[in-house]
Amino acid sequence: MRNTAKIKLIAQNKKAYHDYYIEEIIQAGIELVGTEVKSLRENKCNLRDSFIKARDGEAFLYNMHISPYEKGNIFNKDPLRIRRLLMHRREIRNFADAVAQEGYTIVPTRIYFDKSLVKIDVALAKGKKLYDKRDAISKKDQLREAERSFKEKIRL
Repeated sequence: MRNTAKIKLIAQNKKAYHDYYIEEIIQAGIELVGTEVKSLRENKCNLRDSFIKARDGEAFLYNMHISPYEKGNIFNKDPLRIRRLLMHRREIRNFADAVAQEGYTIVPTRIYFDKSLVKIDVALAKGKKLYDKRDAISKKDQLREAERSFKEKIRL
């Protein structure tokens, strides 16, 4: 397991956990330019509608928004540009095979600094149906209600 003491979370994709069943998560690097890294240090990133596609033995991240760095001037890149992920060929092949055969998709779950490197957690996920989402919300509400009643009993 990774040492979490040196990890600084930049952004998390909570919608992915709501919309998908997460099967497997791996860590990957991401190819960025200097002004994007400076913008990430200021936590100006959004993973919400992003997804990953594998093609020609490489993995690419689509729709991740990194806001332009304020002092970047002409060196700023397009905020929604396609970014290459740094993964082993074996991992890319395994994920691509699962997507092609079994109806899975590849989504980013979180982006963070591991020491001084920008890393992204890539998940192999299967979509939830609407009734599954409703069921998850009701279970979460029941847990919240049980905790609330337990706290009230402790106070008395």
